[in-house]
Amino acid sequence: MIQPRTLKGFRDFLPEAMIPREALIETAKRVYRSYGFSPIDTPTLELLEVLTGKGSEETDRQLYHFVTKGGDEVGMRFDLTVPLARYVAQHVHELGTPFKRYHVATVWRGENPQRGRYREFMQCDFDTVGTKSVVADIETALVIHDLFTALGFSKFTIKFNNRQVLNGLLQKLDLADKSVLLLRALDKLGKVGRDKVAAEMQAAAGASAEQAQQVLQLAELSGSSGEMLQQLERLVAGSELGEQGVARIGEILDGYRGAGADERKLVIDVSIARGLDYYTGAIFETFLDDLPTIGSVCSGGRYDNLAGLFTKQELPGIGASLGLDRLLAAMEELGMLAKVRTPAEVFIPFFDKNSRNAYLALAAQLRGAGLGVEVYPDPKKLGQQLQYADRRGFRVALIAGSQEFAEQTVQVKDMATQTSTIVPLAEVVGAVRQVLQPPAA
Repeated sequence: MIQPRTLKGFRDFLPEAMIPREALIETAKRVYRSYGFSPIDTPTLELLEVLTGKGSEETDRQLYHFVTKGGDEVGMRFDLTVPLARYVAQHVHELGTPFKRYHVATVWRGENPQRGRYREFMQCDFDTVGTKSVVADIETALVIHDLFTALGFSKFTIKFNNRQVLNGLLQKLDLADKSVLLLRALDKLGKVGRDKVAAEMQAAAGASAEQAQQVLQLAELSGSSGEMLQQLERLVAGSELGEQGVARIGEILDGYRGAGADERKLVIDVSIARGLDYYTGAIFETFLDDLPTIGSVCSGGRYDNLAGLFTKQELPGIGASLGLDRLLAAMEELGMLAKVRTPAEVFIPFFDKNSRNAYLALAAQLRGAGLGVEVYPDPKKLGQQLQYADRRGFRVALIAGSQEFAEQTVQVKDMATQTSTIVPLAEVVGAVRQVLQPPAA
C-alpha cells in the first residue's frame, strides 16, 4: 500500500478551506473588474531564459526547473509578473496600451515553508502596462484600499515608498552601482534589525560604516506625510532622480486623498525597499494592524524596464499581488472565517421515500431563485440528516413529508437559532431569504 501524503511545502484543501478561499478570490476579481482590469492566463511552464535573472538571486535559487524530453530548458513560474512581461511583449499589438489585467493563478518557489508561506501558492495580481502616468500609481493604492475594505478589514496600512528616492540617495553617496545589494539588505530591516542590515551593507555591497548609516537614516525617517516629504527633499537634494521620486510620492498621496480614500491607511515608509530587482518607482506593502507579524499581505510596485528584456518597445508597468494564502492564514487567526463545509445555504432532508420528486422539485424552485440547495441522497431518519446539516454549516433546513406537500406547506428551520416556521410552498423563497438576511434591528 502507498502511504497517502503530500510533499513538504504542498497541501490539500478540504472544503472548509476552499470555500473561504474561493470567496476571497471572487471578491478580489470583483474589485479588479470594477477598475477595468481584464482576466488573462499564461502557462505554468516558461522557457528557463524567460524566468532566470528577472526577480532576484533568491528567486533564481528557488526556481523549479528541468529539461523536457524535447531538450527545452523550462521552469515553473515563481510569480505572475515576469510571465506578464513576456505575455505583453508577445501580444502587445493585439492588446494595445494601456493594458490593464488581473491574473489569479498558482506559482511555485522552492523556499523553506513557514507560517502562511508554502512552496505552491496562489497569487492574485493586477497590473497596468503601457503608461508611466501617476494615475496608474494612484489607482494601485486605491485598488488595494478597496480590496481590503471589501474583504472586511477596517484596520490595515498600505506602506509605500519610491525606489527613485533610495536610488537618488545612493547616487549622492557614490553607491549607485551597488544599489541592488544595498536595497536587498535594506528590505530585511524589519526582520533582522539595523545592526545586521548595516553589517550586510558593508560586507555584501562594500559600503563604509558611514555610508550604511546614511542609508539607514533615510529608512528610519518618521513623522506625518508632510514632515516626511520635507525630510526626504532635504536628504536627496541635488539628485534629480531622488527629487523626482519625492515629487511622485507627493502626487500619489494627493491623488489618493482626492479620490476620497481614507488617507490614514496610506503611509510613507522609506524602509520599504522590495527585494526584487525589477522595481524602478513606487513600491507598496500592505499590513494588517491587528496582525503585523504575519508580514505584508499585498505587495507590488512600478517596473518600467522589465518588458525591455523581451521587446524594444517601451512597456512600463505597475501593479500589485495579493498574498492569498498568507491573508487566509491571517483571517483564520483573527477569527474572520466561518466554519462551513458546504457552499449551499439550504438543506433539504429526504426522509419520506414517497416524496422524492417533490424534494427535487422544491430544490429546483429554490435554485431557480439563485439559492444553493443540497438534497440528501438517501431516505434516512430526519434526526441523522439534521445532524449532517449542522456539521456542514447549512444555514436553513426545509422539512416536509407527504402530508406537508399535500397541504402545500413546508417547515423552514433556522439552523443557527434552531427555530422553525411553517410557510406556504409559494412563499418559501422569501422565507428562506429572510433567515439568510434578517432585517436590521
